[in-house]
Amino acid sequence: MNIYVVKPGDSIYKIAQMYNVSPQKIIDDNELKNPDNLVVGQTIVIVTNNQTYVVKSGDTLFKIANQFGVDLVALTKANPQITNPLNLTVGSVINIPLENTNKTTIEVNGYCFPNISEEVLQKTLPNLTYLSVFSYEVLPDGNLVDISNDERLITMARNNNVAPMMVITNIEQNASFSSELAHEILNNPTAQANLIQNVLTNIQNKNYYGVDVDFEYLFLEDREAYNKFLENLKTAISPFGYILTTAVAPKISEDQEGLLYEAHDYVAHGEIADHVIIMTYEWGYTFGPPMAVAPANQVKKVLEYAVTAIPSKKILMGMPNYGYDWKLPYVEGTAASSISNVGAVDLAGEKGAFIKFDNVQQAPYFNYWQNQEHVVWFEDANSTYARLKFVDEFNLGGVSYWTINQYFPQNWLVLNGLYNVKKVV
Repeated sequence: MNIYVVKPGDSIYKIAQMYNVSPQKIIDDNELKNPDNLVVGQTIVIVTNNQTYVVKSGDTLFKIANQFGVDLVALTKANPQITNPLNLTVGSVINIPLENTNKTTIEVNGYCFPNISEEVLQKTLPNLTYLSVFSYEVLPDGNLVDISNDERLITMARNNNVAPMMVITNIEQNASFSSELAHEILNNPTAQANLIQNVLTNIQNKNYYGVDVDFEYLFLEDREAYNKFLENLKTAISPFGYILTTAVAPKISEDQEGLLYEAHDYVAHGEIADHVIIMTYEWGYTFGPPMAVAPANQVKKVLEYAVTAIPSKKILMGMPNYGYDWKLPYVEGTAASSISNVGAVDLAGEKGAFIKFDNVQQAPYFNYWQNQEHVVWFEDANSTYARLKFVDEFNLGGVSYWTINQYFPQNWLVLNGLYNVKKVV
């Protein structure tokens, strides 16, 4: 797997020649709708039997073999053009034989809304370990607002060896996450017992694999009550073989202030839950200033703290599958528009914009004009690669996507180029 960044004058035919693959394969793999209208700065994922590496100062074949975890003899055979392996030319291209690359096996979760299209879901399921259906909203008495059409998703998931996960949230009907709603349930033993029984019954009746608890914006005073609720829920479902996952805010310290962070106890979640999904996204958000949704430098800070509090193999790092379009100059309180990653590239092509890449945030962006200036931050193959590499760096259990409702082919090409996806059913 190689990632190529389009330059002025490039064409699919020219790129295909560079990597000795067919143009149609590139078009099909990347699902390019406008292959004759490439955008400067756009990423193209090339799926080949070899990965390429550009020689840097100080490199040797031995050093490169160690870096990629390949056999030195196999590396030498893959590069017959090298006449002196002790004197590599800086800037020359080395072929890395993928068949000798030992890929880590990771767990991959994908959140989806019940209205996901069957076509998108069918294409995505081979890349998933878990499918988390969002969401069952809890009521003050511990009852649940039912998802009437989730049986279709559960059946499709299990037919593709993907474990379906029930998701419960403290979202008020036709509203948003409610601190007061969570407070009422967490401090009412009768309501809490009813909620736990309803969760267990629902898992059993609908053939879910487990439950993901996504309670957000909890009061600090409810921190211990939330931990106790998770313990009680785990105790109730574990004897039946069901698993518990929790979703937590992206903290950089245990005592981080703010309603989003304070009641999420990383240490307790790491002890109680089977997996902890860290929502490492929404630095760039609807009502915030323009920036990457998941800046790599910020994500890394969260992970540096997280692995000190949670067993690293329990951590699933959050991965966003969307971007935002802001009007400039940014005015506090104004809303950005959500945009898909594929839609962002299409928009750049339509507006004649060049896509740039921020090396600190490790994310693509571009500017265009429509009545006034706009800036769009989104995800591409290079930003996806940069954050997926944190899985190895921090020895994580895997990743979790928010959400999979819009299909982004390059993400899955990169993911599968780096890792094998674990199946548990």
